[in-house]
Amino acid sequence: MGAAQQPLPTTLPPTRPRDRSAVGVLHALWRERWIGVPVAAGAAILTGLLVGATMPRAPATAGQALVLMLTAFVVGGIAGLAMRSRWAMVLAPVANVVAFEVARLGTPGITVERIRLDTAYGVLAFILGRGLYCVVGLLPMLLGVAYGIALAQRLAPRPQPQRTRLRRYAGRPISVLATVGLVALAILIAWPASTPPVRGTDGKPIEGSVATLERVRLGGHDQWIMIHATSADLPVLLYLSGGPGQSDLMFSRVFFEELARDFVVVGWDQRGTGKSYAALDPAETLTLDQAVADTVELANYLRARFDEQKIYLLGESWGSTLGVLAAQRHPELYHAFIGSGQMVSQRETDRRLYHDMLAYAERTGNAEMARTMRRFGEPPYADPLAYAYVMGYYEQLSPYTPPAAYLERGSAAGLVPWGMRGSEYNLIEKANVLRGLMDMFSVMYPQLQEIDFRRDVTRLDVPIYMVMGEHELEARSDLAHEWFTQLEAPHKQEFTFPDAGHSVVFEEFQEFHRIMTDVVLPETYQGG
Repeated sequence: MGAAQQPLPTTLPPTRPRDRSAVGVLHALWRERWIGVPVAAGAAILTGLLVGATMPRAPATAGQALVLMLTAFVVGGIAGLAMRSRWAMVLAPVANVVAFEVARLGTPGITVERIRLDTAYGVLAFILGRGLYCVVGLLPMLLGVAYGIALAQRLAPRPQPQRTRLRRYAGRPISVLATVGLVALAILIAWPASTPPVRGTDGKPIEGSVATLERVRLGGHDQWIMIHATSADLPVLLYLSGGPGQSDLMFSRVFFEELARDFVVVGWDQRGTGKSYAALDPAETLTLDQAVADTVELANYLRARFDEQKIYLLGESWGSTLGVLAAQRHPELYHAFIGSGQMVSQRETDRRLYHDMLAYAERTGNAEMARTMRRFGEPPYADPLAYAYVMGYYEQLSPYTPPAAYLERGSAAGLVPWGMRGSEYNLIEKANVLRGLMDMFSVMYPQLQEIDFRRDVTRLDVPIYMVMGEHELEARSDLAHEWFTQLEAPHKQEFTFPDAGHSVVFEEFQEFHRIMTDVVLPETYQGG
């Protein structure tokens, strides 16, 4: 009888049933490394399109910046987890930036439009616009990619050569430092703005005084005002800053300190400016008529809030244009209008400055300047940066030394150009001070080219006072004197200062305080 046959042994392990659930399918796809590329690119592109549509000027507020940082970090994490490769650090940011730029095409503004690195102003515009987006949007994305890759390695660990493990461990301190740096940046961005209290001669806050930063709704957009006064019962003075686009909150707080003892001094970041930079969009609704309407609406708000029938209106440079138009349309709202660095016709002023620049170039033998100005041609300039180029020569066209008291107070307060160091601005708003000046100017200034008060405003039905510096550019002062001479008004008076230039109310802040309290107030104020 033969031996029984034994079953042949098998060397194959039992087959595991394929997991056909949704989780299983996703896990199988994740194991296929190629699928990570479209996932990473898709997440970055979608985010870029969304941010470009909702924040076309990059983050304009602290809240937007924090949301963007968090979103970018998450998208970076998705890209790193999906690709499990350092190439995600290239793909995700590039895809995001391209989508962001496509989504915001057509948005006006020097910091948004085509990149210009041929001038210092173009470089500054690039830093303020694209540079800010890189810091707030792309750096968190890169960090997120690093964490995503680290998470992928934990989920699917693989044996790695000693050199790779050492390199990975060596990179950890860099990730930690980057994380700490971004957390610190987020804290700085979130740090709230504030304005110092009104203090007495003893240095202590005055009881019952007002010192606030407030958001108000004007023309359907949130805008910011700053109020300083020793008492809410004083007459109200609304200050309109220059530009268009300049934020003067720190300047007005520092140089109107004494004025706040006799007036409720209100500084305003107009739409698209400084703290109100986010209100620049949609830019097509920001017209000259809307700017005047915002001024009137704010005047009515202040009248109601402080129970005053009328307020005082003070305009500096572009603010003097805005103030004249507001007083012309609604004289019943104002005790008086005060113009400093009074503008009359922006186009004629620019035309005269063009010829002054050519004469200066010939006088000094500056052939490069002459070629540049002839290339620009007579204003209005097609290139907004041409105006910045001309502004850079204002001091050479009319050289002088500002009053010592002005320089000393500015230095003691730590006042830097444009007042960016002011506590009135959070970190993003500090960038907005310059972004607003560039972008708001490029949107609004072309709309001022047809204004000529010698033709359009021959009468004002409010008292008007004009303060002028003898070192003001003749292209401005000659037109201001001509207009003021022919202007009809219930009362008009001009004050000239030998040591001042364009920003008279700041440069001669002590004399301006005296004029307001000893001349303007007694002549025009009839109580609330």
